[in-house]
Amino acid sequence: MRILVTGGAGYIGSHTCVDLLEHGHDVVVVDNLCNGSLETIERVQQIAGRSLTFHRADIRDRRALDRVFAERPVDAVVHFAALKAVGGSSREPLSYFDNNVGGTVTLGEAMLAAGVDLMVFSSSAAVYGTPKRVPVPEDAPTGPVNPYGRSKLMSEQILRDLQTAAPGLRVALLRYFNPGGAHASGLIGEIPPAIPENLLPYIGQVAAGLRDRLRVFGGDYPTPDGTGIRDYIHIEDLARGHAAALDALEASHGPCAGGGVLTVNLGTGQGYSVLEMVRAYERASGREIPCEIVERRSGDVARCYADASRAVERLGWCAEHGIERICADAWRWQQTRAGEAAPSRRTVEAGATLQPAGHA
Repeated sequence: MRILVTGGAGYIGSHTCVDLLEHGHDVVVVDNLCNGSLETIERVQQIAGRSLTFHRADIRDRRALDRVFAERPVDAVVHFAALKAVGGSSREPLSYFDNNVGGTVTLGEAMLAAGVDLMVFSSSAAVYGTPKRVPVPEDAPTGPVNPYGRSKLMSEQILRDLQTAAPGLRVALLRYFNPGGAHASGLIGEIPPAIPENLLPYIGQVAAGLRDRLRVFGGDYPTPDGTGIRDYIHIEDLARGHAAALDALEASHGPCAGGGVLTVNLGTGQGYSVLEMVRAYERASGREIPCEIVERRSGDVARCYADASRAVERLGWCAEHGIERICADAWRWQQTRAGEAAPSRRTVEAGATLQPAGHA
């Protein structure tokens, strides 16, 4: 298939592009580079040994999207493009609703106009909010506790309503738990903001000596070691989940069960505490990770991990890598990053087509 990947220069998007290219698909990336770089696009092609087409554009720019769809027919869309920091969403909620929700509306309009009827949407376990029980199944009540999670749930609802209005549309909503790690090559991985909001990049900076200690939010939860428990999924497993979802949609030849919309958790079904992740990273890096227990953060929960059985049943997918591999690959990437300058903005080589379009 020829697949349009929005946000394909970002963390999850870039790994998914590698997987799609390696499975023989043609890939077209639309990204405004607010969370990615051209160097990442170069490295995706280097890993896959194949070129892709890149358009620097914003998904809120309808004219730019129309030009992309008109260039060559597109068979499916994988939609990652979104602002993603939970803390940032609380500070700038309007930006998150404008980009994440507004961008999904504009992309949906452009898809319908172009006659594209397959979409895989990058959602989040944040839509569940504080889970009533674990493991969390897909039919658990939703109740996001921050604007980021609400923007994802709103986008899900928009896509459900769109599918009702356009019954030929087939949509997979993939709710991720906690992505971690990096590509085994060490060439691509997560590039966090100056102060990481996610656990593993923060641990990596402590291991590399860039920070003096890890602040652990809460040591008095009702868990075996008092720290919060989460479901950590290797980024390469997560990327495979998107290819599996595309295959499931393509094979359905009509509406999926659930009214044309398939909702699936992508997680391991296993929870690990913050301190268990710290110990795993220490083993992977051979470095001590100093920790300081501080007060809980508002909105954090004691336990959250996936019921991943539907992914096995409907997608034929399950996570293959555990936390040891996650931490080993994350540490390799951290070391690679430490030896490099900041990602460049040079033009893409290795065969990609640079086509500036719309707002950067």
